[in-house]
Amino acid sequence: MNPQDLRALTPALEAAAMRALLSEWSSLNQQRFDARMRPPQMQLIDTPGQLGRWAIDTRTLAIARHALVSLSWGQVIEVLKHEMAHQFVEEVLGVRHETAHGPTFQRICARYGVDPRAAGVPARSDAAADEGALGRIAKLLALAESPNEHEAQSAMRQAQRLMLKHNLDAVAAQHQRGYAFAQLGAPSGRVDEAARYVAVILNEYFFVEVIWVPVWRVLEGQAGSVLEVSGSVENLTMAEHGFSFLHHTADALWTLHKRRLNITGDRDRRAFRAGVMQGFREKLEAERRANEERGLVWVGDPALTAFYRSRHPRVVTVRRAGSGSDAARNAGRAEGKKLVLSKGVDGPSAGRGLTLGSGTRR
Repeated sequence: MNPQDLRALTPALEAAAMRALLSEWSSLNQQRFDARMRPPQMQLIDTPGQLGRWAIDTRTLAIARHALVSLSWGQVIEVLKHEMAHQFVEEVLGVRHETAHGPTFQRICARYGVDPRAAGVPARSDAAADEGALGRIAKLLALAESPNEHEAQSAMRQAQRLMLKHNLDAVAAQHQRGYAFAQLGAPSGRVDEAARYVAVILNEYFFVEVIWVPVWRVLEGQAGSVLEVSGSVENLTMAEHGFSFLHHTADALWTLHKRRLNITGDRDRRAFRAGVMQGFREKLEAERRANEERGLVWVGDPALTAFYRSRHPRVVTVRRAGSGSDAARNAGRAEGKKLVLSKGVDGPSAGRGLTLGSGTRR
């Protein structure tokens, strides 16, 4: 946690965050707990080592100040749900003779899709990643940096095929893979077309479930949206890299496009970036068809679907049309079709030794 972030949490921002938390409590009570609880008193606490607390004597549900600035909003809501489960067990069911995380609490968490661990925040490390698969994919992505276009494209195809086969094998064998979620990128007030394309690409080709979720930007005092992905640990790792790769590369390609055509403004930036994502999606779709001809057909992961549905029991689909310059979109689309997912060096590293940067081949 950055101490400056905690100092930036002014009384006004605290009050706004508390209102947002109470609104989240009301929605969760309605959607998850059958509207059976009464609103508690909401409080912020500074107890070291504690993320949240429910106290039945004062009917107080507390969230740690440091959690507001050090965790993502999604993780804060996991803490809130955990404490709401305690409230439900004690106040609705009247169970007070068991230990805090006893059998009734565990049963309620399982029923209502709440993480039962005392920490209150899902820890990705609890679910072991297949490091062998990640290592083999990393080697192929390194080969995808080859200046030889044929070698680069071949390595990317092999990496995709390996990811597909790994997931097909895991689902067929019914491996008990642990699932987790991650919220990618900084929350924003507006989700543009390129970002929506990225979400579709991750969902269709990276073996994760995706959803845009509303969040509260605590240090800005404003609402926003962020992309949440759910999946196995290794697929989340690859999805995070794919997310960074696509956004970083689209920005780099737009800069090159402006320089090439002596464009001074950014009026067509959104359309160009959307075109990049559209072109890359079309490239991946062609690879998927080729894999299907080889008998490698992905039909989904029922266990992941169940995990996703437990987190988001009510999902609303919203469709929006694209806009902007057709010329810029088509230029971006042509660039997107050339992209090679690689272990590039231009983008920020996202962990586990894999970095995805600009893999454009010319």
